[in-house]
Amino acid sequence: MAITAALVKELRELTSAGMMDAKKALVETGGDMEAAADWLRTKGLAKAAKKSDRTAAEGLVAVKVDGGKGVAVEVNSETDFVGKNAEFQGMVAAIAAAALTASDVEDLKTKDVGGKTVQDTITDKIATIGENMSLRRMVTIEGTQVVSYVHNAVADGMGKIGVLVALSGENEEFGKQVAMHIAAVNPASLSSADLDPSVVEKERQIQIDIARESGKPEQVIEKMIEGRMKKFLSEITLLGQSFVVNPDLTVEEAAKEAGVEITGYVRLEVGEGIEKKVEDFAAEVAKAAQG
Repeated sequence: MAITAALVKELRELTSAGMMDAKKALVETGGDMEAAADWLRTKGLAKAAKKSDRTAAEGLVAVKVDGGKGVAVEVNSETDFVGKNAEFQGMVAAIAAAALTASDVEDLKTKDVGGKTVQDTITDKIATIGENMSLRRMVTIEGTQVVSYVHNAVADGMGKIGVLVALSGENEEFGKQVAMHIAAVNPASLSSADLDPSVVEKERQIQIDIARESGKPEQVIEKMIEGRMKKFLSEITLLGQSFVVNPDLTVEEAAKEAGVEITGYVRLEVGEGIEKKVEDFAAEVAKAAQG
């Protein structure tokens, strides 16, 4: 029986095995899908399939900069322990380096690292390390100069929070200070112009409701809202925030003093937005006992 690319793809989707392993399994079993899946399991190459439904909300963010271009990637694992694994760290570093030439996450999955695609490399690590893993996010940024910072780094260029700051002009020391500010404060956007309009409107409505509770006239309420919204925007946008290094200045004012303009930033934090499953083993044992 001819081993077609479609058969290989189907077996990979069924088992999460690597492409070459899936092809070999089909060759060994004469194209029998079920037998090929069993062959992979006996060889320990289909472990990934057993783990694919488990939540991967830990892991590492890695940043890489090359000239005026920077990239940040998030690779997830199930436990924080794996993030300290040198084998996992090596894989994440290789993926980050490959990301410099990728257009997006899907493109990155096809990039070559050590003779295998990024996706196959991750699948192999699932089998060898024994935890579900995934390449979740990739963000690219460009500027005259791009400065990186990793908070609580566990290895060079990787940790729990990765930040990239793009500058128009060059001032690495200032860029690093801004990156640390972003890691700590986590602004919602660069400026009010970049902020999601729905966020602004929601806050405005909240402030209107609060002001009307005071019973003040509408013209007074309008002035109150204007002031409160200005304060709100200054607190959540990077350029309007008080600079952590010098709170007497906003970040925008500090940038002018440093002779540069901040044109963009990236902040990735491991597991951000992932709903983590809380295991209640006591409840499971009690349920099993009742059953």
